[in-house]
Amino acid sequence: MSRFFRQADDSDSSESSDSEDELMSSDDEAPIARPAPAAKTGMDQFLAGGSSDSDSSDSESSDDDGPDSDDDEPQQAVRIMSAQEKRLVEMEATGKVMENALKINDWVAISNEFDKLVRMIQRQHNVSEPIPPFYVKTLVSLENSVNNALAKEKEAKQEKDSKKTSKVLNATNAKALTAMKQKLKKSVKEYETDVNKYNTDPEAFEKEYSDLVAQSAPVAPTDKAGPRPVHTDDKGEPDDDGFKSVGKGGKAMQFSSEVILKNLQAVQEARGKKNTDRAEQIRILEKLLEVAVTAYQRIRVLLALVSSRFDYNSSVATHMPIELWLSAQREVDQLVAIVAAHPAYSIQEITEDYDELKERIPEDPEEKGGIVRIRGSIISFVDRLDDEFTKSLQNIDPHGTEYIDRLKDEKVLYCTISRAQAFYENTNQDEPLGRVIMRRLEHIYSKPDAVVQALEAAVEVSDIKPNMRLASQGTTSGLIHSLCVYLYKSGNSLLRTRAMLSHIYHHALHNDFHTARDMLLMSHLQESIHSADVATQILYNRTVVQLGLCAFRCGLIKEAQATLQDIFTTQRVKELLAQGVHQQRFQVLSPEQEKAEKQRQLPFHMHINTELLEAAFLVSSMLIEIPLLASIDSDELKRKAISKPFRRLLDFADRQVFTGPPESTRDHIMQASKALQDGEWEQCRDLIQSIKIWSLMPEAAAVKEMLAKRIQEQGLRTYLFTYAPHYSTLSLSLLSRTFSLPLRTVTSIVSKMIWSEELSASLDQSGGVVVFHRIELSRAQQLAQTIADKVGAMVEQNEKALDVKMGGTGGWGDRADGNKGEKRGEQTQERRGRGDRTRGARGGARGRGARFAQGLGNEMSSRPG
Repeated sequence: MSRFFRQADDSDSSESSDSEDELMSSDDEAPIARPAPAAKTGMDQFLAGGSSDSDSSDSESSDDDGPDSDDDEPQQAVRIMSAQEKRLVEMEATGKVMENALKINDWVAISNEFDKLVRMIQRQHNVSEPIPPFYVKTLVSLENSVNNALAKEKEAKQEKDSKKTSKVLNATNAKALTAMKQKLKKSVKEYETDVNKYNTDPEAFEKEYSDLVAQSAPVAPTDKAGPRPVHTDDKGEPDDDGFKSVGKGGKAMQFSSEVILKNLQAVQEARGKKNTDRAEQIRILEKLLEVAVTAYQRIRVLLALVSSRFDYNSSVATHMPIELWLSAQREVDQLVAIVAAHPAYSIQEITEDYDELKERIPEDPEEKGGIVRIRGSIISFVDRLDDEFTKSLQNIDPHGTEYIDRLKDEKVLYCTISRAQAFYENTNQDEPLGRVIMRRLEHIYSKPDAVVQALEAAVEVSDIKPNMRLASQGTTSGLIHSLCVYLYKSGNSLLRTRAMLSHIYHHALHNDFHTARDMLLMSHLQESIHSADVATQILYNRTVVQLGLCAFRCGLIKEAQATLQDIFTTQRVKELLAQGVHQQRFQVLSPEQEKAEKQRQLPFHMHINTELLEAAFLVSSMLIEIPLLASIDSDELKRKAISKPFRRLLDFADRQVFTGPPESTRDHIMQASKALQDGEWEQCRDLIQSIKIWSLMPEAAAVKEMLAKRIQEQGLRTYLFTYAPHYSTLSLSLLSRTFSLPLRTVTSIVSKMIWSEELSASLDQSGGVVVFHRIELSRAQQLAQTIADKVGAMVEQNEKALDVKMGGTGGWGDRADGNKGEKRGEQTQERRGRGDRTRGARGGARGRGARFAQGLGNEMSSRPG
């Protein structure tokens, strides 16, 4: 380390932030430790005045002398470094990293390593150990290096301003250098007394530290004692040799079954306090679990241990560390197994007061009914495990392998949920049983059968199995049906609503459109979903979208378009499905709003592909809108679109001067729409089938075949609407050859168009032709129709003006608007029929206006002159 304590040549910088206060003021640990006697290491040589640049191999070699000694000398057994020595070695390693970073002027790395060093020193405070001279020496040397670096940086900037060649630090490095100066200023001020002592006499300062360390070390064991056993932790690493856990006031904590409840109460009393070390609490509870002998003790310790693991990370924004989560999951399983094996012990959220320091047994006369009721909640642990699992998936990059590895833990979580369900089924606890069944349902309702079978296979291996499982139900649909039926009968209103939506989603996922649609309509959820919580509204939106995709896969184009219409009209598809945040123009979300939006986002593997969704909606709109546009010639009617999002895209495509080859999904659909308008159904079919997103559908080949058939049929309808005014008769066999459709299909389509008055024609089956009928309006009838339209628009404007003048937005005005809407509907229906009878498929007279115009024309023609 001697090379580290030299003057820096260049400098770098990092911003000062409020996080320094958090780093410098971590909580004090409640238990403290006393070190055992230790042999002299390389760090001791450094503290005695040696250079810290010496290799750590010196200390390693001294530690390795033990195994080479004779077996007759037990005091020469393998020596384990104490926790204090370990911390000093960590500091030395951090100092070497800082030294290397100083060589290349990497002040960002120096700043990060200095933060680590500060945290290490804070741990020294927590265990009441003196500050090592190494840290004080580092502060003094770093302060000089930073000052020199800042001076050279200032000089370099002046040379740069005077157009002389000079090397100036980049912005990140300069920022780190500035932050480093402020951190050092704060640390030097905090240890001002130690720094002054060191500057006055470094050797005396180091000797004082050595004396303090020697005084705190206990007496070494004699030769007769023999080698002490080396305790290892759960990870197989040696425990801190020679330490005793000591509570507040210096009392040693004895880990035995006799005082386990007393120690447990001490840990619980410290829970939530400011200076409580959560990690140390977890370690103490783990040791208490090891010495617990009775079922009551294990239950009490496990309840406290799982709660402590959940409390370890108190931040709502970040997720629980995966190692802690896995430990909590195993302990919840262990807790369920113990309670299931000992029915005399019952864990309940509400119990009578009892003495927590007393061992309780079912045979005690004080226990009513021979049942020991312990305050706690297994279902709360299950809920928290599930929520933390979802939160971790939200915070992991879904495109990396870490996400896949984390997703594998869903199997063990599903087993834990199923075990909890089995426990509540055996103990007849209805309220928590409904909650845990809902958790289980949420993990399987949206998954394919193969994934559900894999999850259920893991449950079958478990020793505790619920009554409702795949093996007894036969199919995944049967399993989900049984889970939902239970919630329909015994769940509260929220659980019933979510169960119904999950059930509908599952039916839609398996292409059972009519069952899913009927369930959604009979539930009347669309009338009350606006008053539900956000999570339920998101589930409703997902269910409706999946229902639209189901209709599309089944070839029900009108139903698919009508179902997907509402969500695409909002232009906030991702936000409504909780798959992203829709940033509107001139709108800035506050940090609280961003955090809330992020917390409600679904994990990536549950997303519905929005590009596939848009492709299904736009293709459905194309197959409906293009024939409709061809059937009318009035500009006013053309502006009244069925699908406004599709019409906007089509108008934008029509305004393009030059159209290149299609690239995106929208480009393919827009060019296919224009080809369908021109009667080129084959080009339309090829463009639609070449969309790559269809490959994400399980039945991609069947979907493409269905779309080709629908394009042929709608191409025929569009052709008849467009060119009917130019024909008096048209051969059905010609239409069959032109659109590659069977003659029977062509006859059926034409007959439906005639029956619904979309086409003013008749079918001559003997000749195999369609005979078109046309009635031309006279000039007087056309003028009368124009007058009727203008009079109707004037009446509508007068009604609106009167409503505004009367100062009301409802009442009579709403009734008038309703009557007008009803009249307009009647006019539209009559206009379509009358227009087809008068001018074929491309226009027509307008309801009452047409009748009025025809009557006026007849009257004028009957008058003389």
